[in-house]
Amino acid sequence: MGRPAGSADKLEARRKKAISLIEQDELSQAEAARRLKVDVRTVRKWIAWHRGDGDRGLEARPAPGRPPRLDAAARKKLERLLVKGPRAAGFDADLWTCPRVAVMIRREFGISFHKDHVRRVLKHLGWSMQKPESRAIERDEKKIRRWVRERWPATKKKPKKSALP
Repeated sequence: MGRPAGSADKLEARRKKAISLIEQDELSQAEAARRLKVDVRTVRKWIAWHRGDGDRGLEARPAPGRPPRLDAAARKKLERLLVKGPRAAGFDADLWTCPRVAVMIRREFGISFHKDHVRRVLKHLGWSMQKPESRAIERDEKKIRRWVRERWPATKKKPKKSALP
């Protein structure tokens, strides 16, 4: 199902609500799961935690793993810098690339990321990889269609007439 959205406190409150619904309101595990919009297996896990450690078993825990090198404030600042564009960051083109973003992160935050990891950071911020439009802005589609219809047939090579009858 994936990790539910919300702060640790909200998730803890949800776990305690499930136990309350089951114990005080005498609902089934399936009904409590349906009301809280979680899988019944999740509710069973919460019940096991509660049986083992009481309310302490339902408390919020710190997220496992290494903490991110860019904290929430740094990610917000990074996004503001990205929105301003590469030229504002001192680059000579109007296109963000992962190596450019890595250089900017190193300059602004003193943190070195490999270009492949920068892609993950950008995805976490909701940014997607894009390629610039390869057509000229000045392109006139009507003129192109007219040229293809009127001039192109005259410029194409015609097959040679064969010597056979």
